[in-house]
Amino acid sequence: MKISSIKIIGAGLAGCEAAWQCARRGVDVELYEMRPLKSTRHTRLTSFAELVCSNSLKSESENTAPWLLKEEMRRTGSLLIRIAQETSVPAGHALAVDREVFAARVTETISAEPRIRIVREEATHIEEADGITVIATGPLTSDALSQEIARLSGSDHLYFYDSISPIVEADSIDNSRVYFAARYGKGGADYINCPFTKEEYDRFLDALIAAQSVGEHDWEKLNYFEGCLPIEEIARRGRDTLRFGPMKPVGLADPKIGRPPYAVVQLRQENLRADSYNLVGFQNHLKFGDQARVLRLVPGLENAKFLRYGQIHRNTYINAPALLAETLCLQQHPNVFFAGQISGVEGYTESIATGMLAGLNVARVSQGLAALAPPRQTALGSLVHYICHAEAKSFQPANITFDLLPQLDEATRRQTRDKKLRHKIVCEKALDALASWLHDTALENAHATLVGH
Repeated sequence: MKISSIKIIGAGLAGCEAAWQCARRGVDVELYEMRPLKSTRHTRLTSFAELVCSNSLKSESENTAPWLLKEEMRRTGSLLIRIAQETSVPAGHALAVDREVFAARVTETISAEPRIRIVREEATHIEEADGITVIATGPLTSDALSQEIARLSGSDHLYFYDSISPIVEADSIDNSRVYFAARYGKGGADYINCPFTKEEYDRFLDALIAAQSVGEHDWEKLNYFEGCLPIEEIARRGRDTLRFGPMKPVGLADPKIGRPPYAVVQLRQENLRADSYNLVGFQNHLKFGDQARVLRLVPGLENAKFLRYGQIHRNTYINAPALLAETLCLQQHPNVFFAGQISGVEGYTESIATGMLAGLNVARVSQGLAALAPPRQTALGSLVHYICHAEAKSFQPANITFDLLPQLDEATRRQTRDKKLRHKIVCEKALDALASWLHDTALENAHATLVGH
């Protein structure tokens, strides 16, 4: 089959990764990005790969599920994971980045690649016949393209509401009331911790519950993603829910009292200059005035200057189990691929991962090879397996977790009581399966190249 063009729509995390994977395999692509000609409500930069919600790509602790996914991506040659490491900021055991430096580095690298032609305009049409299209427009897909996707898929979109955490100016934090530490000492003193007494927590909670939320539009139905609930929604579920959630003090001993506080708010460095910090897990749907009043009840933030308030935004995604093959193409239109959050994954790393896989498969298809799904034993394969085989009627996006990976056999589980050791075994099996897959696909690509010549 002759491929007339390859179009990647959206220069976010997934789109940039997909374009890079095509280019490094000798495949020319057009990368469409509608900004700055048309902006969205929640984006600030005109750079590619902007991180909107937080600056964290989650844990880098060895033998955790987020680490395994990133390690597989490193071994597969992910551009954005490499740049994330190069632009990282202190964040304990997590991989967090300076958002602006990260986006600038990705933009510079993608723009300098001669096989990637950047088209700064809104894409409103999907070609499902002669060309190949990767749709990587993320959670803020434009109305026009959303209608085109609905036309092509024959399915209404699902959606949930995702969140953005507030950011404060570093100089406005009262350092006499806070302390620096990472949970259980992992990574050093990378976080600013705002400790609460019980009285301070109760006062904060009462104000939070009484605060006024932003009203929903008539056409909206609030359908929050359980893994990213607004703090006021968590608070309404019980007086201790925040203390066992984003305000959990476990592993964060306050040096002034020699033990963990009653509750704590953690602030994570936002950029390399360390002149701003985001409130970890403090996304909310409060009006800005009420938000400022309530958050200034956090010890140490009494005079906080907010560079950005928390917000909620609509996050659009397709019903992947009903629509996608494990190669990330539409079952009914194999030349149309989806990647990133719109494909039904949740999280920065997961979005980059699906962009990487879509790019690999687009390059293969354009060179006359069959598209491939990664092995089920891997984190990559398990993530794809979930979004393609979950229950379509109740489908919700997912982050990578060990629950998605194949379980160890019963004999191994009986012999291995230690949970950390079991996770280590799962990770070793995953990386072995990935190595075999990469070896086999490299041989296949080399053979195809020889035949082509």
